[in-house]
Amino acid sequence: MHLRRAPAAMSRAVAGKALAASLVALLAVALWAGPDWLRGLSFVVRAAGMRGDAAEALSRWNTEPFDVSDLRVPTRHGPVRARLYRPREGWGGRTVVLTSGVHADGIDEPRLVKLAGDLASGGHTVLTPEPEDLLRYEITPRLPDILEDAALWASGQKELAPDGKVALFGISFSGGLSVVAAGRPALKDRVAATLSFGGHGDLPRVLAFLCTGALPDGSRMAPHDYGVVVILLNVADRLVPPEQVEPLRAGIRTFLRASHLTLTDGAKAEQTFARARAFQAELPEPAATLMGHVNARNVAALGPLLLPHVKGFAADPSLSPERSPPPGSPVYLLHGEGDTVIPAMESVLLARALRPHTHVEQLATPLISHAEVDRQASPSDVRRLVGFWADLLDE
Repeated sequence: MHLRRAPAAMSRAVAGKALAASLVALLAVALWAGPDWLRGLSFVVRAAGMRGDAAEALSRWNTEPFDVSDLRVPTRHGPVRARLYRPREGWGGRTVVLTSGVHADGIDEPRLVKLAGDLASGGHTVLTPEPEDLLRYEITPRLPDILEDAALWASGQKELAPDGKVALFGISFSGGLSVVAAGRPALKDRVAATLSFGGHGDLPRVLAFLCTGALPDGSRMAPHDYGVVVILLNVADRLVPPEQVEPLRAGIRTFLRASHLTLTDGAKAEQTFARARAFQAELPEPAATLMGHVNARNVAALGPLLLPHVKGFAADPSLSPERSPPPGSPVYLLHGEGDTVIPAMESVLLARALRPHTHVEQLATPLISHAEVDRQASPSDVRRLVGFWADLLDE
């Protein structure tokens, strides 16, 4: 997904003036509250890409160099590619198993790489597994299995988890799936905390929102076309003849790749969008019409076509934390207030479902977003975000 909700993306979403204006006050609070709060402030400033002497000095507080290596992590679905970020001074903070959302770049996605580096420079070893389904923009029951197995493997490595526990951090749909994995019996007493960063509570509910714009409280919000296109890719086999499924998916993946490139290379993005339009011209009906809706970002046309199929696609309870056994360890739910792919209400409803079973921290903030619109934020928003990260990084 567009990972503007990731801390690496806060460079655009954090209102720089608001944070700069309150930096001195925040530092005073941190010095009064203690080193955990100061560590949270340092992380937020670092992740936000703040500039200026004071901010840069604070971002470097208590940081250290780290090394990066590639490896393969064993899972029941076969070994998966992964990357390990290790502070050179050895074990300090909790090892984090960090998983991206659906994105073709996987563990090479620049914002994920920066987030892992920001955590590692603060003393946390970070393992980023790469389930292949995410590379193909597919949401499948294999994903929570792989997250469970990656956490089980990492928690069993003495050099990574001396106390036998890791933290699970998931972004976008991997956030909700990380909560599912944390509730699995094999991970009982092996997960210290779980972070769902803009994740879902109930997959059918999110997909219905993307198709209709209707939220559970009766209000409405325009859904982001990116999420709708991902649904089409996943249910294409229900909408076109078998021989058209893979050609249509190839066109959709080309469009999604172009959407990613708009963040880094405008010229290459336009070339890739042109290839997506070429797919439309080459496809037979009905795939050509569907690809046309994709290229036109026509959510109004795609939504009604997809809605009858989302419940069947998302029926497996292992795809929704609200339909799966809850974790016994603390859960942290962070969301952008204006998220139009996975609405912030998902974190509210998930927190409500989990609180009878475990400790939950939930924060919706204007400092981060999932789509293209960033908003100004007050110093109090920054303080809440710093407090959230301070508590999480202390688990």
